[in-house]
Amino acid sequence: MSAVFRLRRSLLYMPGSNPRALEKARGLPVDGLIIDLEDAVAADAKEGARAVVSAALAAGGYGPRELVLRVNPLDTPWGHADLAAAATMPIDAVLLPKVESPDRVRLTVSLLEALGAPERLAVWCMIETPVGILAAREIAAASPRLEALVLGTSDLTKELHALATRDRLPLITSLGLAIARRPGLWARDPRRRPSRSVRSRRLRSIVPAGPRARL
Repeated sequence: MSAVFRLRRSLLYMPGSNPRALEKARGLPVDGLIIDLEDAVAADAKEGARAVVSAALAAGGYGPRELVLRVNPLDTPWGHADLAAAATMPIDAVLLPKVESPDRVRLTVSLLEALGAPERLAVWCMIETPVGILAAREIAAASPRLEALVLGTSDLTKELHALATRDRLPLITSLGLAIARRPGLWARDPRRRPSRSVRSRRLRSIVPAGPRARL
């Protein structure tokens, strides 16, 4: 969407329900802030969190940091109200969770424009499921407002029945696993006899995609 290059070396997630965190963020050495109304906020705190975020952003003080608001999905009780608030906030982008189709992007954009969102407001999409991985090409082309795809690796690892590792090696085979997981199949990478140097450790990048599959 934007032709302006922005540094995104460090993007810090923070819960929208925590006023102290939002205050502290004004002085943190980061390129951007992703203020979360979704996973980081309990259901009974979501309405209050939206008000907290609105007040914090209205007060300003975040300098040149890129400001992104992660909203709740449209099929939840809070999604539409989150978008209505986002359309009027001084933010750079709206981050949509668990996007699996270009239709969700187009619907969101149409709602934002109906709510009076400025043209500069970008849309980011989180890709967190096998379905989302397979539809990533179409999602990426869904709207001129779309500026970024964000991999939700924690949820994606869970959906793929993969091992959660610091090096994320199991996600290397994510495309094949995603194709298999969508209809509920299982997949595997043919096992090779490990060399002597790695014989003592499990090859963690070989991951079963089905709940009953075994290595």
